[in-house]
Amino acid sequence: MANVSSHKHFILDGFNELGALRPVLFVPFFFLFILSVLANSLLLFVIVKQRSLHSPMYILIAIITCVDVSLPLFFIPGMLLSFLFDWKGISLIGCLAQMNFIHLLGAFQSTTLLLMAVDRYFAICRPLHYKELMALPRFLKFTVPLIIRNVFLVLLVVILAGRLSFCGVNVINHCFCEHMALVELACGSTGVNNLVGLLSVFLIPVSDFIMITASYIIIFRSVLSSGKSSVKALHTCVTHIVVMAVTMIIILTAFLSYRIGNHLPAPIRVFISIMYLFFPSCFNPIIYGIRTAEIRGHIVKMLICHHFVQTESLRNKT
Repeated sequence: MANVSSHKHFILDGFNELGALRPVLFVPFFFLFILSVLANSLLLFVIVKQRSLHSPMYILIAIITCVDVSLPLFFIPGMLLSFLFDWKGISLIGCLAQMNFIHLLGAFQSTTLLLMAVDRYFAICRPLHYKELMALPRFLKFTVPLIIRNVFLVLLVVILAGRLSFCGVNVINHCFCEHMALVELACGSTGVNNLVGLLSVFLIPVSDFIMITASYIIIFRSVLSSGKSSVKALHTCVTHIVVMAVTMIIILTAFLSYRIGNHLPAPIRVFISIMYLFFPSCFNPIIYGIRTAEIRGHIVKMLICHHFVQTESLRNKT
């Protein structure tokens, strides 16, 4: 297929089936976006400000918080403008760039959860060597290969998508440039793209999930067999497991929604794809803020101090 006939401009037309009701979606997504930014910013501020939270576990929570606050910025503002002002156009280069950042940050969500599981494994199963094992040089030896894996696979997916010809319709039934939504529009063979996309799913989130599950099985077996009273440590593990389970369920649901796409209404498929990226950004800071005692205590203390300062300020003015 000649490249000259390939589209270089696309229309993001997610939820077009709603017609005149489409602008109504601005309201819930706008409030969820504000909640996500405020909650993640507060969590990140508390971890950075409090020196007592500068241990590996909280640094990893700060990293996933950075991912959670950054990821929606690459598609939610554009989606909101599309709902409100019907701005739907995007160039092929812009589409591929958006796809790259969204999928790369999405990959780092699951990888950070894996690093959290490794941290808990060292803390509970090898406590005497914890500081040595989680020291930066050793930690990087485990982290760098995962980073290279994520960057390589995501770039490969995006580059292969960019080499396709789009000579048919140029309307993407989505609110952002999702890989499969773009590949579906190609007029040539997409077998390689589908295969690489499938491999990237199994080599990043699925393999991370398997290693995370194995880590927590070993942790629980170690605690139960040794009779350790690691209630606090297990409480932290449960927090991570809740976040991991919710994230992985949404990711796999979004993946399967394209494999059984013909049996799902288009708005539901688009909604699932949006929420697999957006929901963890809203959900994670609430879970970590409520279930992690140290973080919760510092947030409460900070809010009380802020309220006290405001009260004193008002008294002085009167």
